Amino acid sequence: MRFKAKQLKNFLCFLFIFICATNYGQTVRKYSNEFLNIGVDAAALGMANAVTSSTSDVNSGYWNPAGLVHLEDHQVALMHANYFANIAKYDYLAYASPIDDESAWGISLIRFGVDDILNTTELIDSQGNIDYNRISLFSTADYAFTFSYARKLPVEGFQYGINAKIIRRVIGKFANAWGFGFDAGVQFERNDWKFGLMVRDITTTYNVWNINEKEYQKVSEAVAGQNQELPESTEITAPKLQLGISKKFIFHYDYSLLAAANMNMRFAQTNDIISTKYASVDPALGLEFGYTNLVFVRAGVGNFQNVTQIDDTEKVTFQPNIGLGFKYRGIAVDYALTNLGNQSSALYSNIFSLKVDLGQFRR
Repeated sequence: MRFKAKQLKNFLCFLFIFICATNYGQTVRKYSNEFLNIGVDAAALGMANAVTSSTSDVNSGYWNPAGLVHLEDHQVALMHANYFANIAKYDYLAYASPIDDESAWGISLIRFGVDDILNTTELIDSQGNIDYNRISLFSTADYAFTFSYARKLPVEGFQYGINAKIIRRVIGKFANAWGFGFDAGVQFERNDWKFGLMVRDITTTYNVWNINEKEYQKVSEAVAGQNQELPESTEITAPKLQLGISKKFIFHYDYSLLAAANMNMRFAQTNDIISTKYASVDPALGLEFGYTNLVFVRAGVGNFQNVTQIDDTEKVTFQPNIGLGFKYRGIAVDYALTNLGNQSSALYSNIFSLKVDLGQFRR
């Protein structure tokens, strides 16, 4: 099992580098900086990410920065998850605080990476002999640092938020990149209905790559006739739009039900259930049942995809999600069971997250 895991790890690394190298030539890419689309906070993941309109805590910096204005005090959030049989690690840390009655700010850090990958580019010495002592280890990782600002608008029930984000991507000593971009979001509330709009990479996010030519030459001749030229050094992430609507129902004071829906749009043709050459739309639905604002049960469904079978017939697949949450004296622990990174209905990813309201400890 360990040998197979190492094989899978090396294959994923090769695939990751290959995808990066072959896609640089496209100025605007359909899929770029995809690690920023995984999602944070087990509470949101349990609802299939349908939280654009309802998000109102420290995690709003990711889902819709406009929601930060609902903060009453300082908050901290943490999340850790493993992917691909624990080969890849995803970590998230965020902090947010109100500035005054009208505005708030927050910061967050995301890392998605694979560590301890075998570098076999120098396995064979100049005499053609295999020397295992020449094997070294390296990591490939994506980082995102985000600064968020939110403020209420003069119109009652309206608020807006802006993210400024810095992207850092590293593939060992082979290549690295810096990127910069903006997100923008708004929320509106009327008669207990909440509406949200989030535009990711609203100005496009621009990544500039620095490729180590010396290291590149070691692998450029690995396959005859391929990888003969250095990839282009820039890539642009196109904007994505998310529309959300939600409403919270209260029953007998102690029971609540939050119902939410999202429409996630890319301006490109994909396998989403609604797809044209101009845009593709993927709907998501989420529910959260709460008892005395202490215990929560969540469910959601999203990632509806048109998948072509072996016999050329098409099938619609989707991703179900479920979750649990517990909140007491400013500490919220959430859990989600989901299938991140796949378009089948099998559930296998266990996600935990922690959120702490620091104001509770000063009272």
